[in-house]
Amino acid sequence: MSSPPATAVRVDEQQIRALPKAEVHVHLEGTFSLIDLLTLAKENDVPLPGPAASVFDISTHADYIAPEVTSGVGGSGAGSAGLTGFLRFLDWQCGLVRTPAQAARVAYAFAARQTAAGVRYSDVIVNPTHWNAWRGREHALLDALTAGLDEAEQDGLCRVSIAYSLLRSQSAGEAEDIVAGLVRARLPRVVALSVDGDEKVAGRTGEKFHDAFTAAAAAGLHRTVHAGESSGPEGVWDAIDLLQAERIDHGVRAIEDDALIARLIEDRISLGVCPRSNVTLGIYPDWTSHPIRRLVDAGVLVTLNTDDPAPMGTTLDVDWAVTAERFGFDLSDMVGFAQRSIDASFADDDLKRDLSTELSSVSATLR
Repeated sequence: MSSPPATAVRVDEQQIRALPKAEVHVHLEGTFSLIDLLTLAKENDVPLPGPAASVFDISTHADYIAPEVTSGVGGSGAGSAGLTGFLRFLDWQCGLVRTPAQAARVAYAFAARQTAAGVRYSDVIVNPTHWNAWRGREHALLDALTAGLDEAEQDGLCRVSIAYSLLRSQSAGEAEDIVAGLVRARLPRVVALSVDGDEKVAGRTGEKFHDAFTAAAAAGLHRTVHAGESSGPEGVWDAIDLLQAERIDHGVRAIEDDALIARLIEDRISLGVCPRSNVTLGIYPDWTSHPIRRLVDAGVLVTLNTDDPAPMGTTLDVDWAVTAERFGFDLSDMVGFAQRSIDASFADDDLKRDLSTELSSVSATLR
C-alpha cells in the first residue's frame, strides 16, 4: 500500500523543535557522535576501524558482520545481517567508554543533543552488555551515566530516565539476578526494564524472561520490549502476554495481524516506531513500504523515534519532518505525535501534565 501524497505545506524542523515532546525509543549506545568516537579513541589509544569519514558505514567493516547470518528480515535479504553487524558496531564503540568521567560525558552529550532537537524528556535505553569495560560493574556504569544526566538537568537540558535493557541471548537466571539487583539498589534514574537484540537470531524469548519481567512489574519498574522488528507479530504477542509490556519498541510488524492491532488499541499499548531505522536496517526496503501511516490510521498509539540516531545520520526533529513529508502528516498530526510521546513516556505525572499544558499553548501559536 503506497503512502498518501505529501502535504501541500511542509512541516519544517523549526516548527517541530518548538513542540514540547518526549522520545521513548532511543538507545544511548546509538547516540555517539563522530567527535565522541574520535575523542574516546584518542583518549584510549584505540585505532578507528576505518577512515573517520566512513566510521558509521558498518557495511564497510566486515568484522562487524556475522558471516553465518544470511536469512532475510521482513522480506529483505540484507536485514538480519545488517542488524547483527550494527549491534557489533555498538559493541565496539561502547568499548571505548572506560572511565566514569567518559561515561558521564557521553550521558551529558546525549541530553544536550536531545535538547537541541526540541526533546524535553527521554526514556533512554541502556544495554550494559555492549559496554564491555564495565562487565561486573554495571551499577557503576549506571551511576556514572546518572552523574552526567544529573549535571545536564541542572544545566537546564532534557530530563532523562533510563530503561535497563537485557540482551535476548542472556539466560533467564541472569535476567532475574539483574532485576533483583535493580530492585535492591533502587538506582534513581532507572525507571524501566527493557529487552533488545536481534529477534531473528535469538528466537522467541518471552517465556525465558517472564519471571524477570514479572518481578520488575511487582517492584514498580515499567516494562518496554523490543518486538515485531526482525520477527513477526508473534514477538509482540509474547511481549504483551508474557512480559506485561506497557510499550512496544518497534512493533511495526503488528500490521500483519488484525487481531493484534485490535489488542494494541484495546489495551492502549503504544508502539515506539523508528521509520528510518527500519528502512536503514532492511526491515522494509524503502519508506513507501513502511506501515506507519496504516498503523496510525488504524488507531494504534504510535510515537515517532530515532532508535540509533548518530550512526543513522539523523536527529529527532529531522526524522519527524521527513516522516511528515513522506506520509502526508500535517502540523496537527505532528502535535498529536508530540502528545502521544508525552503520554507514552515514563515521565512522572507532574512532568507529563506540565509538558501537555505547554504543548497546548505552543501548538496554538503555530497554527
